Amino acid sequence: MTDSTRGLTRRQLGRRALALGGALTLAPLPTGPAAAASDRRTLRPGTPEQAGLLPAHLRQLVTDAEAFLAPSPTHPWYAGAVLLAGRGGTVALHRPIGMAVRYAAYDEKTDTGVEFPADEQIPMTEDTVFDLASVSKLFTSMLAVQQIERGTLELEATVASYLPEFGAAGKQDMTIRQLLTHTSGFRAWLPLYSAPTYEEKLRLIWNEAPLHPPGTRYLYSDLNLISLQLVLERITGRTLDVLLREDITGPLGMRGTRYNPPASWKPRIAATEDARRPWSGLDRGLVWGEVHDENAFGLGGVAGHAGVFSCAWDLAVLGRTLLNGGVYGRTRVLQPESVELMFTDFNTDFPGDEHGLGFELYQHWYMGAMATPRTAGHTGFTGTSLVLDPTTDSFLVVLGNSVHPVRSWRSGSAPRVAAANHLARAVPVRPRHGRTAWFSGMANSTDATLTLPALDTSAEGARLHCSLWWDTEPQADTLVLEASTDGGGDWQPVPFTTVRPGGAPQERPTGSLTGWSGRVWHRLTAELPAARRLTLRWRYATDQRYVGRGAYVDGLRVHHPAGVLFDEARPADAARITASGWTASAD
Repeated sequence: MTDSTRGLTRRQLGRRALALGGALTLAPLPTGPAAAASDRRTLRPGTPEQAGLLPAHLRQLVTDAEAFLAPSPTHPWYAGAVLLAGRGGTVALHRPIGMAVRYAAYDEKTDTGVEFPADEQIPMTEDTVFDLASVSKLFTSMLAVQQIERGTLELEATVASYLPEFGAAGKQDMTIRQLLTHTSGFRAWLPLYSAPTYEEKLRLIWNEAPLHPPGTRYLYSDLNLISLQLVLERITGRTLDVLLREDITGPLGMRGTRYNPPASWKPRIAATEDARRPWSGLDRGLVWGEVHDENAFGLGGVAGHAGVFSCAWDLAVLGRTLLNGGVYGRTRVLQPESVELMFTDFNTDFPGDEHGLGFELYQHWYMGAMATPRTAGHTGFTGTSLVLDPTTDSFLVVLGNSVHPVRSWRSGSAPRVAAANHLARAVPVRPRHGRTAWFSGMANSTDATLTLPALDTSAEGARLHCSLWWDTEPQADTLVLEASTDGGGDWQPVPFTTVRPGGAPQERPTGSLTGWSGRVWHRLTAELPAARRLTLRWRYATDQRYVGRGAYVDGLRVHHPAGVLFDEARPADAARITASGWTASAD
């Protein structure tokens, strides 16, 4: 390893990406972990107000989370959960709900859970420890990025250059980056646990051929992080659990985080599944205090893709460390440039599957309205998740035991989405002018409209001016400016121009917007068609699945060379606005 490969920086990686034919685009971003490089904030409990959050929405977060303890729709989504939300250095919500241990078994004949006696059930507490399942992948990824910093690992090096045995079956060109971004071509899963010895498990990996040529597809696979574990153990001479303890959890004081928790921890660990065939690959009975994932279990509980146990506060410390740019208090575990790589999309060739080094990015299916191109996170099969939004400096931990008593009882990610929506809504959007602004709301399957009274724009040169803020699910949810000249019978889009602070004007010829605006106010100008009675409206249309943070409109004003036709600042004009689904919001 030469000196030029040590301490890989974002700029160096950008040059290397260009050499790869533009596989990666690193564009300047207004905010992110590196921007907080000097921030050494540590966490403290506090109020929503101290965190700069709106308390009503955090209360609703808890209310909605508790609803999933009931049939959702047939069975509870989880037996219990621990919820943690905060912003900056303040943890504004840390709430346990439901039960950590409720069922002794699952009765497949009646599709019911066999409960422990009431006095043997264990309620959730703030420090309940969970099997994180695939959230473990974040720790493995961080350990890999640490080795990139130290010069012992190269991002674009082939895996086989560290593990010669790995290069068989068409894997000779597979790279470390492809493992970290799930573009290796590996299939999703392989039953390693079926091999009787550790050597035979490794042989299954050596002989495994990729389904697709490396770098040509995104396919989420546990084999990527298992392979990365093997690389890390080979180049460091340490096992993954030792690496985790010595390089991450120990320095950060994460005393509730480890592989293979000791028996003394069992009373504070959330139980998982009554693991039996055919729904499980192994017959183990109630899994409680040891790893749920079959392959991680077969690997002795220490695996790159699963096996880490942790609690909500420890995960918040991890999140705060990354939002700080790799430092927590006086302890640095990553350089800011390295954190930037974890939060930068390497999968620009695979829209919808945005991925940094280890972290998933911009995934509304569990990040909800917290999702932005900079929002990073991961989920775990057992019901766990971590979401970090550098744009608002907010973080969300949802830890549930959703496979207790059986994995088939839950589907989808509704509790995670609901919690993320409420935390996103708790971050205020201050009006651009005055005390209130029009807000579209965040409802699914809705057409919300904000309509101005009919105006005479027959004199040429009429223009609409306003301030606009939007954040929608890309492509699925849209904000459209429309005009009608027949009293609302027919509506046509009105092209407009937007300008963000410090930015260049952007033409919007379709009269519509979708996606992320940078969560800042934009100035809007639109030339209006000439008509005796022109009605203007904003229409915000959402689909039935996910939503973004919504849209805000403020300071509506229509004028032509002869004078002002409409001004929201005039009470009489404001009273003539018709809002269906929009509300005048102060935040």
